[in-house]
Amino acid sequence: MYTASDLRKGLKIQIDGEPYIITDFEFSKPGKGQALYRTKMRNMITGTQFTNTYRSNDKFEKPDLEERKMQFLYAQDGEYHFMDTSTYEQIFLTEEQLGDNLNYLIDNMEVEVLFFGERPIDVSLPTFVNLVVTVADPWVKGDTSGTDTKPVTVETGFQLQVPPFVEQGDKIQIDTRTGTYITRVKE
Repeated sequence: MYTASDLRKGLKIQIDGEPYIITDFEFSKPGKGQALYRTKMRNMITGTQFTNTYRSNDKFEKPDLEERKMQFLYAQDGEYHFMDTSTYEQIFLTEEQLGDNLNYLIDNMEVEVLFFGERPIDVSLPTFVNLVVTVADPWVKGDTSGTDTKPVTVETGFQLQVPPFVEQGDKIQIDTRTGTYITRVKE
């Protein structure tokens, strides 16, 4: 069991049988009375967010969460199929469950899938992924728009801004947390 004093950003708790992650946290101690813990939480299954305030004597359950190493196999009809690398059991997730992770997902990529009980609810990608640039317009040297970047599209269909020297066919490294270009990758 967690108490309200254990609350912090990123902590996963269970309320009414569903897992929540704390996305924002604020502690306040008024002159009189108990301390107050204001939290912003997101339901890890439905994605709904809400704000609530707790007192120091409130208690929370730990959710039954488990991470398993899985490999992305293929996508078909809006379902993304993954295989457990130890048991070879296969599961699928929907586009809604994957969210922005779709921008970086390539065949045979190893990921961590978070389960609530036996239900897959989230995917953790590696921090950096290497993707091939499929569309890159030539950069015009006289372009003085103020920024020295140009838009490109990578093999997953994701578009991002990169330096002008990146060309079609180059492999680039992307930070999956921010969706930004890091560097070109030499093979």
